[in-house]
Amino acid sequence: MKDHAELSEVFNEDEQRVNWHDETLWFVRQKRDKASHQIPDWEELREAASQIKHNVLSNLADYLEQFEQQASNNGIRVHWAADALEHNKIVHGILKRHGISQMVKSKSMLTEECHLNHYLEEQGISVVDSDLGELIVQLAKEPPSHIVLPCIHKKKEEIGDIFHEHLGSVKGEADPQVLTETARIHLRNTFLSRRAALTGVNFAVAETGEFVVCTNEGNADMGAHLSDVHIASMGIEKLIPKRKDLGVFLRLLTRSATGQPITTYSSHFKRPRPGQEMHIILVDNGRSVQLGREDFRNSLKCIRCGACMNTCPVYRRSGGHSYHTAVAGPIGSILAPNLDMKQYADLPFASTLCGSCSNVCPVKIDIHEQLYKWRQVIIKEGYGDKKKAAAMQAMAYTLSSPKVYRLAGKAGRWVIKHVPFAVNNPLNPWYKHRDMPDAPKESFGEWYRKNRK
Repeated sequence: MKDHAELSEVFNEDEQRVNWHDETLWFVRQKRDKASHQIPDWEELREAASQIKHNVLSNLADYLEQFEQQASNNGIRVHWAADALEHNKIVHGILKRHGISQMVKSKSMLTEECHLNHYLEEQGISVVDSDLGELIVQLAKEPPSHIVLPCIHKKKEEIGDIFHEHLGSVKGEADPQVLTETARIHLRNTFLSRRAALTGVNFAVAETGEFVVCTNEGNADMGAHLSDVHIASMGIEKLIPKRKDLGVFLRLLTRSATGQPITTYSSHFKRPRPGQEMHIILVDNGRSVQLGREDFRNSLKCIRCGACMNTCPVYRRSGGHSYHTAVAGPIGSILAPNLDMKQYADLPFASTLCGSCSNVCPVKIDIHEQLYKWRQVIIKEGYGDKKKAAAMQAMAYTLSSPKVYRLAGKAGRWVIKHVPFAVNNPLNPWYKHRDMPDAPKESFGEWYRKNRK
């Protein structure tokens, strides 16, 4: 399996796409900054959200039991799933009991994490993603590359080609308004013909047993209100204690994600309407293990806003698919090794540790510090890159011995004096990437003596 560095090379083959991807996400980051600066108590809100989440994680079992009791009292059927497979089996079981072979789904990163679509398709059940971005990547047979902007890596011309192939739009059509209308017409029939709808959960309130879904397109509402069966998939960390706490998180979420004051739709689901079944599946899938890791527990505070991705210089120029996991970017690089340390050992190293991710996180997760800690754990467990490990051991040996250190210094000075500029050396792995005029053939020492003032 290719690692982040190899997958990044694939993304970087299209330089224009890389530049566009970088600039677009930085534009979203700038919108976030403008929106946050308009709130005088922004930092107080971040601190409040962080402390609320800290309270939840410290008392998670109690809050989960309270939520289950209140939700059950409201008429919601509560299920528990230890892992992704159990979650998928529960969804399949609900659909099978009702004889349903088609389902509409709104954006849910948890179902991406569980690979629900693939599982249900193997069971003969058709799933249509109703979020516009998710629909685009589903038609393209790709996973989302961003947790808020699933098709941010696609240009409108490419989306036009996808819609022409799958939805019958005019060939060459690239007008966003026309493409959106094409998707709307396609999805309207889907909403009207599906008896089951699945949504994600942004926040669940332990006090009342309700859950909140935030969207900008209204697709979650349309699916849930027209269906006979509404299934909500929720990671156990999505709880907040009281309904009044929602005011804190709703002010933070969309400003951090897209720079909007609030999502267009913040929909509260408390009980099923008459004649409807409502189910909620509480999913662990490694979260309790992460909760037990003291150095990484704070990562469970994440509200999936994507702000860390929008600001990360590595993510912006390597693309979401290079992270080969459902949740990409800095936060995904913390969450993924908890699920499989060996498979995702490369991700904590896909960072400059600049700290920008921690600075924009609305719940004040120490993301860059956790990335550094994961690097230490991965190396100690023997999952690090062997060449890097050997280089670090050699450096440690050199720096710990004055004699070896002096010999290395002499060798370095000899190289500077006698070897031609490294950038002009075809043996240098960076030689093919240089974007500067050819350096002189002389050694650095010769060049310096000739050009010094």
